Amino acid sequence: MAMHTITTTAELSEACSRLAAAEFVTVDTEFIRETTFWPELCLIQMASDDLAVLVDPLADGLDLAPFFDLMRDERIVKVFHAARQDVEIIHKLGDIIPVPLFDTQVAAMVCGFGESIAYDQLVARTTDGRIDKTSRFTDWRRRPLSDQQLAYALADVTYLRDVYRFLSAQLAEKGRTRWVDEEMAVLTDPATYDLHPDDAWRRLKLRVRKPIELQILKEVAAWREREAREADKPRGRILKDDAIYEIAQQAPTDEQSLSRLRTIPRGFERSNAGREIVAAVQRAQAVPRADLPSIPRPPQLPEGTAAAVEFLKVLLKIVVEENGVAAKMIASGDDLEKLAWKGDEAPIAAMDGWRREIFGDRALNLLKGETALVYRNRKVEIVAL
Repeated sequence: MAMHTITTTAELSEACSRLAAAEFVTVDTEFIRETTFWPELCLIQMASDDLAVLVDPLADGLDLAPFFDLMRDERIVKVFHAARQDVEIIHKLGDIIPVPLFDTQVAAMVCGFGESIAYDQLVARTTDGRIDKTSRFTDWRRRPLSDQQLAYALADVTYLRDVYRFLSAQLAEKGRTRWVDEEMAVLTDPATYDLHPDDAWRRLKLRVRKPIELQILKEVAAWREREAREADKPRGRILKDDAIYEIAQQAPTDEQSLSRLRTIPRGFERSNAGREIVAAVQRAQAVPRADLPSIPRPPQLPEGTAAAVEFLKVLLKIVVEENGVAAKMIASGDDLEKLAWKGDEAPIAAMDGWRREIFGDRALNLLKGETALVYRNRKVEIVAL
C-alpha cells in the first residue's frame, strides 16, 4: 500500500472523500504538549481498507476542515486506541466530537485483555503484526520526518483495522457491544473535555484545613487556569501547585506578604500576576463566612462497612474472573466503600447499565444477606440463602 503524506487542502479533501466511503476509519494523532497548555497537533494518521494516509497539520496553508467534516460524519465509525487525548485535540481545534466512536483500549478491557493494555501488546495478541517502537519518542514537530518515523506513525492505524475487527467480533460473540457503546457515551460527551476554570481546584490535592483556605485555593486555581489557557503555557509554568497551597494557607493580602512566601520567585510580587493573586486572595476573604465552602472529608463509615467492603472485593474478583473484564472497568475501591455504605443509593457507575447487570445487583443481594460467599472445592462460590 502506498504511503500518502498530505500537505495541501486539496489532497486532504480528496483523501477524506475516499475515506468517507468506508464503514469505519482508524485514526491516531501525534502531538506535543510539554511546553504548552493546549496540545500542539503535529501529525494525523487515518486508514480504511483501501487507503492509509498521513496528514501534516503543520504544513503552510493546510485547512483541516475536510478532516473535521469526516470526523463529524455519523455514517462512519471512528476507531481510536486510548481515544481521550485524541478526541480532546479534535474537539479543541474543530469544536466537534468524533461520532460514532470506538475505543479499542476500552473494548480490550471489556474483552478480557487486562487493564489499560498498551497498543503494541494488543496488536501482538490480536494480529500477526509487531509494532516497531524505536520512533515512539520522536519530536513530531521537527521537519522533515524520516521514513522510519512516518512508517511507525502509519502502522498505528493500519494495524488498528485488524484490532478493531477482532474486538468487534469478540464483543458481538460475548453480547457486549452495548457495554462499549455505554462507555463511548462518556467519551463523546463534550462535558468530558470542557473543564470550567472555576472547577480547576478539583485537579489539586486538598492540602487545606479551613473553609477560607479552600475558598482562596479555588480563586487562585481558577486564575491560574485562565492564565494558562490564554498564554498557552502549562499550569506549572504559570504557578506551581505548591505555591497555590502556600498562598491558600498564608493568605497574602499585599505584595509584601506575597514576597515572603517560600514558593514565590523573587520579584514575582511586583508583576501583574502577583497583583492578580493578591486580588484573588482579597476576593476570597470578602466572601461571607456563611457562604464559604465546606472542606470535603472522607465520610465516617458505619460500623461493619469495612468488613462488607472485603466481601465486595471477593465478589468483584469472582465477577472479573467469570466475565473476563478488567476490575477497574467495574468498580474502584472507593466505589466499593460507597456501595457498602449506601447500597442501591450509591452514586457509582456499578449501579447502572451493564455494570449493574454483572456486579451491582449481585453486590446488593450480598449486602442484603440474600446470598453468601462459600469456599468449597478450592474456590469461592456465590450461593443463595
